[in-house]
Amino acid sequence: MTVVVVVSAVAGATGAVAAQSGTNEASVSFADGASGGSTVVVDEVHLPDGGFVTIHDSSLTDGNTLGSVVGTSAYLDAGTHENVTVELTDAVESGTFHAMAHRDTDDDRAYTFVSSNGEADGPYTVDGDIAMDDANVTVSASVSGTDQPGEGEYVIVDRVELSEGGFVTVHDSSLADGAVFDSIRGTTEYLEAGVHEDVRVRLDDPLQNDDTVFAMAHQDTNDNEAYDFPSSDGDEDGPYPDADDEIVMTGIDVELDDDARASFDAQSSGGNAVVVDEVYLPEGGFVTMHDSSLADGATFDSIRGTSAYLEPGIHRDVVVELDDPLTEDDALFAMAHRDTNDNEAYDFPSSDGSEDGPYTTDSSDIVMDDGNVTVSAGVAFETADSDGATVTVDRVDLSQGGFVTIHDASLGGGAVFDSVRGTSAYLEAGVHEDVTIELDEPLTDTEQLVAMPHRDTNGNEAYDFVDSEGDADGPFLTGEDAPVTAGTSAQVTAFVAATAQETDGDTVVVDEVTLHDGGFVTVHDSSLADGAVFDSIRGTSAYLGPGTHTDVEIALDDSLTEDDSVFAMAHRDTNGNEAYDFPGSDGADDGPYAAASGPVMSAADLTVASGEMGDETDGGDGDDADDDMSDDDGMSDDDGMSDDEMSDDEASDDGSGDEAPGFGAVVALVALIAVALVARRRP
Repeated sequence: MTVVVVVSAVAGATGAVAAQSGTNEASVSFADGASGGSTVVVDEVHLPDGGFVTIHDSSLTDGNTLGSVVGTSAYLDAGTHENVTVELTDAVESGTFHAMAHRDTDDDRAYTFVSSNGEADGPYTVDGDIAMDDANVTVSASVSGTDQPGEGEYVIVDRVELSEGGFVTVHDSSLADGAVFDSIRGTTEYLEAGVHEDVRVRLDDPLQNDDTVFAMAHQDTNDNEAYDFPSSDGDEDGPYPDADDEIVMTGIDVELDDDARASFDAQSSGGNAVVVDEVYLPEGGFVTMHDSSLADGATFDSIRGTSAYLEPGIHRDVVVELDDPLTEDDALFAMAHRDTNDNEAYDFPSSDGSEDGPYTTDSSDIVMDDGNVTVSAGVAFETADSDGATVTVDRVDLSQGGFVTIHDASLGGGAVFDSVRGTSAYLEAGVHEDVTIELDEPLTDTEQLVAMPHRDTNGNEAYDFVDSEGDADGPFLTGEDAPVTAGTSAQVTAFVAATAQETDGDTVVVDEVTLHDGGFVTVHDSSLADGAVFDSIRGTSAYLGPGTHTDVEIALDDSLTEDDSVFAMAHRDTNGNEAYDFPGSDGADDGPYAAASGPVMSAADLTVASGEMGDETDGGDGDDADDDMSDDDGMSDDDGMSDDEMSDDEASDDGSGDEAPGFGAVVALVALIAVALVARRRP
């Protein structure tokens, strides 16, 4: 097994393998640092033939080759890459992590090391040692921000990542003089653990002059979701520390500026909505889209749409729905408008211009920016977590009916048709949000995906692009005649596939299950849809190590006596004892693997045979299926979840984490499960 080779190579590795001058060998540089628990940054990786940089936790050195994987990068082309951000798929705690250079051995630009049980996409080696570097990562927080104009009442923090929830506080420059409390100008409401972008901090004590402020990540040490740092004289809710025990914060230069500004780049759109890149409104207001007739003096008739009310400050990526859609290419003007009557409603046209007029510069010029809009399609695709069987496209705007198709990363290598992983049902012209697409082939590892809107060129409302070899239903194009696309990294930590089968009522066979951290597959009957989280359990597998298992036969503790739909659900081993404790712990231990749509599971219609089944039972090689669950499936004992990795998962067992252990709060998730069941049922 490749796994064995990796384990022995790890044992002999001592750290980074540096590329020597004049050589073309793989190398990795990974420095100590802090993380909010969702991402880490690898300083540099050199991949001679392309591939990935993968983050393994400390259980790697104990032989937990597959289960130690906690995140991997998107596919990286051959060459050197700096500051590579790796999204983590698992909750992690502070400790030693290994950044490892992995090959793309099957040339599909998809990372399949775990799901292939180590047979594909193994690590680069140099002189027999794995090309990797280790670093001590403190799971704490991270904050980033950019210099910005402001009116003094708000500061926008670009991104904050908190490992355990807390606050972002803005301190003024007197902090540098030791004014720990007096420097506080404002703080956010309580922020849940996770990543937050474009965080608006209202300043209780507005700035009166240009200043350098410090956005600081603060903990919620007393768990009351109230910011008590100043009132407790620093005893509560202190700042998050980084790897060097320094405060996690970032400096932002704020320039007091009364001049509004707008930025609108050329783009493709379905004609129903456009995206304004950035608008700064010192006193709040709106951004309104005017068409090119504005240049002919059509002040009101040129209005195509306006945003919702925008608070004072900077706003980025503002989606503006067009009340009067575009039907042909045109230059649009993004115009910054005031809210002169302070009612947070756009009254400029209805008041004949007496209210909510545009912002102007000192020279009385209207604040606006123009960009050419190609009427074609637009798409936004940012959803990360996936159950492997489906993905959700956030928004697609079509100028005419068509589809949105999911291509995998092999598209970048020229696999125009083979890269197609799934496509939506026919979509009418217009804006569609949260479009769920069932994949033709499931995802079993983290993959880079591309959402591409396709036309319906032959008008039959069926997707014929692949079958016609591109003659029909080609992609919508941008103004530069390139396909309209949006990409994201779909993170998969588990996948389950179960199909309809005939059974004697005592066993169920799950065709395939991939568990990145090991665990179990549990069979729930149809009462799960009614909220019977525990009573629906009919049986569960033996412990399954990290990787992929096929034809897993599950003996039912509570036999089925009539036909039913069952749900095979992937469960974690959160306490690391390789025993299924979910029902016995009332959901506190061994909760399900979860994706954005809910627990990772697969539905299967079971036909319970009357009379003797004999060899007709689906999955009849029961002994072989039992063997598949044993250590003889190619997964060594060391590939199970180690004590180090167990503690990572236990960190969120209080029901407040993102991993939904024990269904998070069982009652709260009943509705989520019901929704997931509808999405996952198959005929």
